[in-house]
Amino acid sequence: MTITLKNYALGKWTEGTGALADVPSAVTGEIVARGGSGGLDFAAMATYAREVGGKNLRRLTFQGRAAIVKALAQAVMEKKEELYQLNFHTGATRKDGWIDIEGGAGTLFSMASKAKRELPDDFILVDGAVEQVSKEGTFLAQHVYTPLKGVALHINAFNFPVWGMLEKLSVSLIAGVPAIVKPATATCYLAEAAFRVLIETGKVPEGALQFIAGSTGDLFDHLTGQDVVSFTGSASTAAKLKSHPVIIRESVRFVSEQDSLNATMLAPDAGADSPEFQLFVKEIVREMTVKAGQKCTAIRRAFVPAAMIDTAQKAISEQLAKTTIGDPANEAVRMGALVSLAQREDVRAKVAALKSEARVVFGDAAAIEVIGANAVSGAFVAPMLLRCDDPWRAKAVHEVEAFGPVATLMPYKSLDDAMTLLNRGGGSLVMSLFTHDPDIAREVVIGAGSFHGRVIIIDRDCAKESTGHGSPLPVLVHGGPGRAGGGEEMGGMRGVRHYMQRTAIQGSPETLRAVTGQWVKGSGVEAKSPHPFRYRFSELEIGKTIQTPARTITMDDIEHFAHFTGDTFYAHMDEAAAKANPFFPGRVAHGYLILSFAAGLFVDPAPGPVLANYGLDELRFLTPVSAGDAIKVRLTAKSKKKRNDDYGEVKWDVLVTNQKDEAVATYELLTMNAI
Repeated sequence: MTITLKNYALGKWTEGTGALADVPSAVTGEIVARGGSGGLDFAAMATYAREVGGKNLRRLTFQGRAAIVKALAQAVMEKKEELYQLNFHTGATRKDGWIDIEGGAGTLFSMASKAKRELPDDFILVDGAVEQVSKEGTFLAQHVYTPLKGVALHINAFNFPVWGMLEKLSVSLIAGVPAIVKPATATCYLAEAAFRVLIETGKVPEGALQFIAGSTGDLFDHLTGQDVVSFTGSASTAAKLKSHPVIIRESVRFVSEQDSLNATMLAPDAGADSPEFQLFVKEIVREMTVKAGQKCTAIRRAFVPAAMIDTAQKAISEQLAKTTIGDPANEAVRMGALVSLAQREDVRAKVAALKSEARVVFGDAAAIEVIGANAVSGAFVAPMLLRCDDPWRAKAVHEVEAFGPVATLMPYKSLDDAMTLLNRGGGSLVMSLFTHDPDIAREVVIGAGSFHGRVIIIDRDCAKESTGHGSPLPVLVHGGPGRAGGGEEMGGMRGVRHYMQRTAIQGSPETLRAVTGQWVKGSGVEAKSPHPFRYRFSELEIGKTIQTPARTITMDDIEHFAHFTGDTFYAHMDEAAAKANPFFPGRVAHGYLILSFAAGLFVDPAPGPVLANYGLDELRFLTPVSAGDAIKVRLTAKSKKKRNDDYGEVKWDVLVTNQKDEAVATYELLTMNAI
């Protein structure tokens, strides 16, 4: 049965008008789906996203948006089997599909969880500490992030129709920016099915998501400086889109993640008998065959010490020979098909170009045996290992990418030579290094890090838990310099900020407090009874303060603390040695004695809403405390963040001063308070 794809625009599903594009199965060549975007009003879609979707999203706090993203992840997992069935038509095995489908859901889960932990239950994200830009502190500055008032246009690649869509949506939705999703045509039927799952949850605010099952028409003509284009695909397409007159005129943010010639390197310390050599071979074979090599992070160039190239070629070829190719739904098949016949011809053409500088040492671009399928009508190609013995004078091997199960093996002469060759790729998403020598790892990162968005260093100690060369993680940036596009995606909350504007706010302490929802030094406090620890989370107001009486620290206190804890460091116990230290006037109190006494001064011991003290942040000891000094504490409610229906996190600003009102210590106390 052929699927008629629909667009989701202006809050409803609609079929495209006019001629529809046929989308064939990568395995059989039969038509799987038809679709197009004819008849869509792209200007109206952009306006609808901004005026309806954006406003609806921004009515929710970061925490509210994160809850939606989590619900979408759960929905994808519930419908994953339906998606797996469509996945086979893309040429991907179930294992390949797991990366795409469950990996996509996992990205949503991860980003939702990270947002819940790290983002406030608010509409403004504070960036960094307050900057004191005036002498007396009456005029301050604070950087903040707020959501852009535009639309995110997500243009995705064919190789990961689910994960590619969800990893972009995970950050734009949390940021509060609505999205219009444009999948690649070759696998758009799987993207549309996954998109339907999201809409059918009923959790997506009206206007927050739209879907184009065809070209983007004149949508670029209607973009503004508040919009973001996030693109994944080829460098040639990216260059065309980035040069659009509106992108240039309006300074539209363009996040580009492009295919690149990712590399792997076997370090000089890894001999043929080392675990690192075996891991190196295994990783190359895996990267060549997973998704039939159609990954933007797949290994394209493999570098080994010159003396090891014959050994490496033999080991890689032996492993590739075990690869079974055919119908991806067949459990005996390890590698499926390329995404389309056009892609197969492109890979063959690129291999022909590479053969001007390298020779094929394993595989054949034309001859292939497949299981349960037809090698002619299906987009099958054999894995091919090429060898270039002169990478120093070669050009194509560092510039031409065959986007399939193809890699080129090359020698290097020295560590410096290897880094030069690595960087000849002009910038990539990822490189991997196989070494058990930490000094080599450091040298390679220093020498090649600026050319690679991610460097994964694998050895016998971490291999078991390693996520592998080609696995981007939600908490890490996914992108790279130069040929790789110069952009970043994901990266935890870094990815969220791509869809927000950072603004420097300047004003009085009270103004900054009102804007940020956080207490700022110099802003008002409320010190009336009862004690701040008597308030439940929902009752506690920012700025609630207690100023404690003073406590004098004696020499007996210092000596008792030293012997009781075992901390007999000379600064606390030896007068002469302490005086010789330029930081101390003589014997001084322990820093942790000061913290303990401070807690004794401000704590309210009776049972109440404060459930637990679970940490300190930003602790600094500023002025030494000697016997005879008296310390006192000011404790102020700085910010709050709800954790669940039972309790929330309260951040307290703590200032410890002495009898001269000099700051002795500052820190942030974290407590969990009952709602």
